[in-house]
Amino acid sequence: MTLTLDSSIRNAYALALLRIGVGILFLIFGQYKVFSTTFTLHGGFQFWINKFLEGGAYPFMAPILRGFVLQHATSIAFLVAYGELAIGLALVFGIMIRSASFCGLIFMLTMLFSSDYPGAAAAFWQYFGASLSHSVFALCFAAFLIGRADSVWSMKALRQAHAGASGVENR
Repeated sequence: MTLTLDSSIRNAYALALLRIGVGILFLIFGQYKVFSTTFTLHGGFQFWINKFLEGGAYPFMAPILRGFVLQHATSIAFLVAYGELAIGLALVFGIMIRSASFCGLIFMLTMLFSSDYPGAAAAFWQYFGASLSHSVFALCFAAFLIGRADSVWSMKALRQAHAGASGVENR
């Protein structure tokens, strides 16, 4: 006898696996920033913003990076560090997935426009090639927002399973 799963169930598990994988990556990105002061207090964040300004920021982002982000670098560095960690935790544990995905999508779009500019003379296709490090994550976050990334391996699914086992309806 062959066990075949309904395609919606397979898709739910595939989306959950992707969600958890992206979450683990964000835990890795965030943990070293949170548990080391190099990024937040010792110029790591400012180093990257200046590097973006040297050659990677879209022209409309450069004044924002110079005039606002660098002026509030320490606060924004902490926001980035703890934000990445929170997104990672939310995705891995399946808590507030849509909220985390919305924040992750905004963060990835901000990173894309701050660091992935291939230059004014670049061919159109090079804009997409330059953005792969952030656009792929942005697409993942969009999928988590649109799909039901919380239907399995999440706190919502765990609560529903517990409510179903105890015979209590959970909304």
